[in-house]
Amino acid sequence: MKFFIYFSELLDYKVYDSKGMYLGQIHDLSMHITEEIFPRTIGVVVRRGFLFKEYVNVPIEVVEPYYEGKIKLKIKTADLKFVKKQIRCDFSLSRDILDQQVVDTDGHKVVRVNDVHLLIVENILYLAHVDVGTKGIIRRLGWTNVVRGVVEFFIPNTNYFKQEKLISWKNTHPIHIGPKKNLLQTDIARQKLARIPVAELADIMEELDIFEKLALFKTFSVEMQRVVFADMSIQEKEELIDQLDDREASSLLENIPSDEATDLLHSISRDKSTNLMRLMHSQSSKKLHKLLGFEQNTAGGLMTTEYLSLPQNALVKDALDKIKENADQSKFPGNINSIYLVDEQSRLVGTTILRRFINSDPQSSLSSTCLNSNVSVKTEDTIEEIALLIEKYKFISIPVVDENNILQGVITTDDVMEELISLAWKKYKDQL
Repeated sequence: MKFFIYFSELLDYKVYDSKGMYLGQIHDLSMHITEEIFPRTIGVVVRRGFLFKEYVNVPIEVVEPYYEGKIKLKIKTADLKFVKKQIRCDFSLSRDILDQQVVDTDGHKVVRVNDVHLLIVENILYLAHVDVGTKGIIRRLGWTNVVRGVVEFFIPNTNYFKQEKLISWKNTHPIHIGPKKNLLQTDIARQKLARIPVAELADIMEELDIFEKLALFKTFSVEMQRVVFADMSIQEKEELIDQLDDREASSLLENIPSDEATDLLHSISRDKSTNLMRLMHSQSSKKLHKLLGFEQNTAGGLMTTEYLSLPQNALVKDALDKIKENADQSKFPGNINSIYLVDEQSRLVGTTILRRFINSDPQSSLSSTCLNSNVSVKTEDTIEEIALLIEKYKFISIPVVDENNILQGVITTDDVMEELISLAWKKYKDQL
C-alpha cells in the first residue's frame, strides 16, 4: 500500500460510484483549514464531460480506500448533484497551492509550488510537502519517462531521479489563499514567519508583486508589520501605503520611527499625507507636522524624535531602568544605548552611553559618566556638517538642538549614510 502520492498523479485517477459506474476524474481536493500543522482533505472535486464540463464536491467520508489509478465512492451517481460552474472551496490544492508562491520559512525565500506531496493515513489525504523542483513540472506534464530515458542515455549514472526537492508544509506559508486573500491567519503561520530575520523578510517582500506583498504583510502581527515596514525601501513603502486602508496606513506611520514616517510623508502626495495625518492621534500629528517643516537634507529633516532622555540629576540606576523599559521598542532607531541629560527647560546638558555607566555604582550620579565633549548639531545644519562631526567623534548618533540648545531629536549614523548615498547617486548616476 502506498503511503505517499503526488497530487499530479491523483489527477489522473478515474472516479466510480458504488455500482461501478464511471463518474469522471479528480479535478481538485478541498482541504480543511485549521491550526493543525498538516491540512487534511475534506472533499474530492470530481469533473466530468469534455466540451461541457460539470463538477461535484464529494465529501471524503463517502470515498472508499484508494486503489491504484481509480477511486470508488460509497454512494450512487443519483446521490450526487453536478453543477456547471467550477466548485469554489475555501482552500483547495489546484487553485490555491499549485503554481502559487509560498514562503519557505526554513530557507527564508519565496518558492513556486510545482506539485504537492500527499500523505495517506486511514484513507485521509494530508498535505505533507510542496514540490519546488523541476521534477514536479515534468511529472505534471507527463514527461517523466521521456525525460528519464534522455537523461539516463546521456548520463547513465545520474542520481537525478533519486533527488526530490520537497519542503515540509510546516516550513511553508502561503502568501494568499482563496477568494479572501490571506485566509490563513493562524498563530502557527505567524510563529513561523516571526522566526525569519527582519532583513530577510524584507528581501522576501521584494520578490513579490504589490498584491502578494499586501497579502503577506497582512499575515504579520502588528509588531512584525512595524519592523518589516521600517526595513523596506522608500519605494516599497509608498506602494504598500497606497494599497492599505487609510486608517491602517496612519496607524502604521504612527508606530515607526518619526524620521522614517517623515521621509515617507514627504514622498507621497500632499492630499494623501494630509489625510493620513488627520487620522493620527493629535500628539503624533503635531510631531510629524513639525518635522515636515524642516528641509529634508538638514538635521531637522533627518532627525527622529524617539530617543531616551533623563533629568540632569538622574542616577545610573535610572538610566539602566530606562534602557530596560525600552529595549523591546522597535520605534527606537538604534540609539537605545545613548542617554541624553536635560535641564528643566529641556536644554541639552550632557550625553552618556551604556558602556560608560553599566559598571558604575547604581546610586552614583549619571552626569559623572557623560562624554567630555557635549557635541550636538543645530536643526538647520546640513548633511555634510553632520557627517563631519559624526566622523570626527565616531558617534553612533548625535543630538539635535534648536537655537536655545533645547533638545529636538537625534540623528543616527545610518540616517546620515543613507542620505549621503542617496545624494551621491543622484549626482553621479548619469556618469555610471
